[in-house]
Amino acid sequence: MNGIAEAGIATLAPTRAHARHVTSDPDHDAFIQDIYEQYGPLLVRYAARLLDGDWHKAEDILQETAARAWKHARFLGTRGEHIRPWLFTVTRNLVIDHHRARRLRPLELMPVEELDAAWDGMDATITSHVVLEALRELNEQQRTVIRLMYYLECSVAQAAEHLGIPPGTVKSRAFYAMRALRKALERRGVLGE
Repeated sequence: MNGIAEAGIATLAPTRAHARHVTSDPDHDAFIQDIYEQYGPLLVRYAARLLDGDWHKAEDILQETAARAWKHARFLGTRGEHIRPWLFTVTRNLVIDHHRARRLRPLELMPVEELDAAWDGMDATITSHVVLEALRELNEQQRTVIRLMYYLECSVAQAAEHLGIPPGTVKSRAFYAMRALRKALERRGVLGE
């Protein structure tokens, strides 16, 4: 008996659910042993190919396929040519289920550190988007003064020179622009009222 068959038979202890459908008798044990010996290597290679070379998951798929075969042994018969296509169909369906589950839970596969970094980046992107939307509510003068003083980090004197207005007017526009931006962000739930 090969290593796959020995490992698989040892791990296929009947559960209560299985015991209701199949009694533990020598015919059923021989049935599982035959599956592992005749089809085990083929099924593992087939599953590994469908799983992009993930041999560990392929072995898990083989065990689940054998468990399902054991559960349906009385319907499949102890020997027969119809069991091979049934085994390959079950294997393919289990791989499809595995792929679907991975698509539904992609973040669970990331290490926690990567999740934190991904969340920080997403949080910054969402915040930037919300701020840009709020800035669109301001008039052109308010957006210009905010852009000069807070994004380009110009001093009051530099902003005044660029706009051609007195420094006091720049300060006043900046004050009212920031107040309008704050109200726009409060309406979006970003800042507490």
